[in-house]
Amino acid sequence: METENAYLFVYGTLLLPGNEFGQYLNQHCQLISSGRLKGRLYDIGRYPGAIADENSRTYVYGTIFLMNDITGVLTVLDDYEGIGPADLPPHEYKRVLHEVETCNGMVTCWVYLYALPVNQYPQIANGNYVEYLSNKSA
Repeated sequence: METENAYLFVYGTLLLPGNEFGQYLNQHCQLISSGRLKGRLYDIGRYPGAIADENSRTYVYGTIFLMNDITGVLTVLDDYEGIGPADLPPHEYKRVLHEVETCNGMVTCWVYLYALPVNQYPQIANGNYVEYLSNKSA
């Protein structure tokens, strides 16, 4: 596991109040900034899935964290995202390094991107999962 990059981009359930792994992030990471990556966001059911696409005219919006213990945090999140050592393929997500745009320029971050077909899932047009859920429940 590459442990040099300490930045993590989060766009989904980890940003929701009361999510225990989101609370874990807040205890083991420092909030850096909001960010966005070119791509599309889908409603997979109980969580979203992001597909990166440099040619997209839409963005996926989220938050960038600086991890205090890179290996520890990524190990916990790999398990949460279903790509830990005990999880058999095919995996829904893959963890990759990707450029994320901020108001201060680009930051290379770890991000969990959706790895399976999305044809049957609705796209979240505004690319913001938290806002989407808020509007969906209103």
